[in-house]
Amino acid sequence: MDEPEVDVVLPCLNEAAALPGVLDGVRAIGARAVVVDNGSTDGSAEVAAAHGAVVVTESRPGYGAAVHAGLVRADAALVCVLDADGSVDPAELPALLELVRTGAADLAAGRRVPVERGVLPWHARAGNALLAGLLRRHGVAVRDLAPVRAARRADLLALGVQDRAFGYPLELLLRAGRAGWRVRELPVAYRPRAAGTTSKVSGSIRGTARAARDMIGVLR
Repeated sequence: MDEPEVDVVLPCLNEAAALPGVLDGVRAIGARAVVVDNGSTDGSAEVAAAHGAVVVTESRPGYGAAVHAGLVRADAALVCVLDADGSVDPAELPALLELVRTGAADLAAGRRVPVERGVLPWHARAGNALLAGLLRRHGVAVRDLAPVRAARRADLLALGVQDRAFGYPLELLLRAGRAGWRVRELPVAYRPRAAGTTSKVSGSIRGTARAARDMIGVLR
């Protein structure tokens, strides 16, 4: 069986209701889904397997742990990372991939643009703006630490990102900047979660604060 050209890594914690639509979207762009089950109790792994995804079990909790496990399992030269909650349509990924494929970027990132009021709460916007400002001081010109990225798998692994919690995206961007990577952002439509539930990070002040704490810890 030929190796896929693109793998989409989907860190997943209790997203059984959203997964079918997300996996259909990944298939529609000609990519393969690698779902990393990070302790789900709602049958997410079984749903993912039934819809043809490669399923990885990562027992260590944390966003970074799940993403890293997915990258290690992936086979494709090009990889994307996307949340499994349906908040960003996989149809947004080809534009990011094209930047990497053509050499216009080493890392292409999605900048979330809410499609309706309240999708990205004020505390999430404030925390994101703070962290993006800190990144710009380190020479990485981004406006969003969105969980939507495309790059070459070997390059990502070679960066040696160590954080296994919510600090992973910030450390990734810092390391990319220090390595001289060309980082490009493109706007992506940010929608309500497909299953209608609340985001584990941006959906509450506590979740946002925990993520910001992990990320700021990366800067120390």
